[in-house]
Amino acid sequence: MERGMNLRQQITEIVRQLDMIGFDVGDYRVSVYRALLMLAVTFAVIVAGRLSAMVVRRFFRRLHRLDAAQQLLGEKIVTIIVWIALAMIGVDFLGISLTALTVFSGALGLAVGFGLQKTFGNLISGIILLMDRSIKPGDVIAVGTGADKTVGQVNRIGIRAVSVITRDKIEYLIPNELLMTSQVENWSFSSRDVRVKVPVGVAYGSDLSLVEKILLEAARNLPRVLDVRPPQVWLHAFGTNAIEFEVQMWIDDPEEGLGNLRSDLLKAVYLEFAAHGIEVPYAQHDVHIRHWPKELEKKKSRVQPGSTGEAGESST
Repeated sequence: MERGMNLRQQITEIVRQLDMIGFDVGDYRVSVYRALLMLAVTFAVIVAGRLSAMVVRRFFRRLHRLDAAQQLLGEKIVTIIVWIALAMIGVDFLGISLTALTVFSGALGLAVGFGLQKTFGNLISGIILLMDRSIKPGDVIAVGTGADKTVGQVNRIGIRAVSVITRDKIEYLIPNELLMTSQVENWSFSSRDVRVKVPVGVAYGSDLSLVEKILLEAARNLPRVLDVRPPQVWLHAFGTNAIEFEVQMWIDDPEEGLGNLRSDLLKAVYLEFAAHGIEVPYAQHDVHIRHWPKELEKKKSRVQPGSTGEAGESST
């Protein structure tokens, strides 16, 4: 009993000594003890927040009646509420009066407005994306245009960014605000069916009916092509070097990639074309020489077809 009292007195004395090292700001005491207490409370709030977020995540993952987007939305909202509540508890435990913070509210609001504008914009955009369900985990989306176009499957929607994984297993973190303000192609928003177009050229003079038959059979034999939406072949144009066809196929698994499907079709078509003698033309160019170099002109005049110089013999 006496040991417990002595230990308590020692702790009280240490706290008193640490609290003496400091200064007062109005009604609030700033000291070494307060600083250590603030660090301890901050650490406790962070640990409690992360543990609470883990519990909330597991809770919503077990609600199977909700889809992935609804689970994620509920998880984010509850997690934000928990963090705010823990922060308020920490402030109250430290004995900081919220009315005392009103002095700094103007400067703090200005700093937040300029410094954290993008952060809050991404936070609100992420919540809106989850609420309207325009983009959900598992969707296949395309962002950007031309060479900067990124196509991948949505892995998760975070507070700041959306994680998109491409077929190359590269994970892109796209800011939520960018998805709200730019054009986004969602290949699986209302339906997972995607049409794939593959151009094929054949030489002039080819049997067009046979070409169309080969293209259709090659497309139908691909396992990923849908039977309910049979492939089609169209004569697209009379090109400069070839008659241009276009094969159109429907698939319902765009996350498995499009390039491999085009490759499988073109390999099958090439083998069938070779078996039936259908030529895949090369680009042809006509070259017109307007002025011959003088050296070549002299050689050309010396050597004429049928001349004795060309035969290699002379007559006597």
